[in-house]
Amino acid sequence: MADRVALVTGASRGIGRGIAVALGAADWQVAVNYRGNEMAANQTVAAIQADGGTAHSFQADITISTDRARLIDQVMERYGRIDILVNNAGVAPSQRMDVLEVTVESYEQVMDTNLKGPFFLTQQVANMMIDLLRAGTIESPKIVNISSISAYASSPNRGEYCMSKAGMSMMTLLFADRLAEYGINVYEVRPGIIATDMTSTVTEKYDSLIAEGLTPIRRWGHPDDVAKAVVALAENYLPFSTGEVINVDGGFHFRRL
Repeated sequence: MADRVALVTGASRGIGRGIAVALGAADWQVAVNYRGNEMAANQTVAAIQADGGTAHSFQADITISTDRARLIDQVMERYGRIDILVNNAGVAPSQRMDVLEVTVESYEQVMDTNLKGPFFLTQQVANMMIDLLRAGTIESPKIVNISSISAYASSPNRGEYCMSKAGMSMMTLLFADRLAEYGINVYEVRPGIIATDMTSTVTEKYDSLIAEGLTPIRRWGHPDDVAKAVVALAENYLPFSTGEVINVDGGFHFRRL
């Protein structure tokens, strides 16, 4: 049986890749989940291996119930354990639309990927973790949800995304409450403006806003900034905290006069 296994969803690029690579460098065996871009997932695996880590890619669309079950089965078949689940997979609306015009199709696509899929994957993994704890296979398992400042910051041109991340915040509290009796801590890492493919189309806008003081730390965040927070949680540096929000946003969450 492998030691210390991390399952990271949406790990083929962006924040997910950063988290997977950082966990690999910290001697975690990493299950790299991806939905469709096998080449990118393999690049994540290669990056982990280049740093001396161990990883394997697993295709699954977390919006599909049979894929979620297959993902867990395959990870368990390969490693025999899951010590940490990082719910990172997420999408932005394919087209930004005013909340007065957003379509049912866009709403369902975003909510399925960003909230429904992670909720039911967490439910399944949590039950698996309880069994593994009872068997003495794992100790101090954790669940980390990657949300966004959009959980509380209104963007009326992508309301479905904001609602999905707000839902993930409550999901964190619900699972933290329910799983505390088993010793499974649940956390929310809340990134701010992070340089990824998702934000590449608004680079000029945020360059200007950051320069004007939108964030006290006047720079873009990077996937590695988020990854370091996840590694700290994975390494059990906050053992007496659960349901906690870790802001990785350059201070955006401050209320300043």
